[in-house]
Amino acid sequence: MEIEPLENCSTCPVEFAVNAIGGKWKILILYHLLNKDIIRFNELQKLLSTVTHRTLTRQLRELEEGGLVSRVAYAEMPPRVEYSLTDKGHSLTPILLQLQNWGLQHMQAP
Repeated sequence: MEIEPLENCSTCPVEFAVNAIGGKWKILILYHLLNKDIIRFNELQKLLSTVTHRTLTRQLRELEEGGLVSRVAYAEMPPRVEYSLTDKGHSLTPILLQLQNWGLQHMQAP
């Protein structure tokens, strides 16, 4: 398969995809949401143990703005917020599974 470079990068589908899911934490956030269906903020922060509260909030907002993640805030005390994948987010399932397979295949390799 030959990849044809595009003249105008503003219409480049790869650039669009990287902007949507790029960043240190976004793919891991999506992967955990794929495995859990619904996840609360604190649970996600525990799974991503080295991410800061501020960074996780920013990454989740960007994923929400991109239509990949849904956020539901409940009017309770203490506040409860749950995140889940949207249909658009679920459409990344084959890509996330391929990344997982690639990682499994190459983790042990030198």
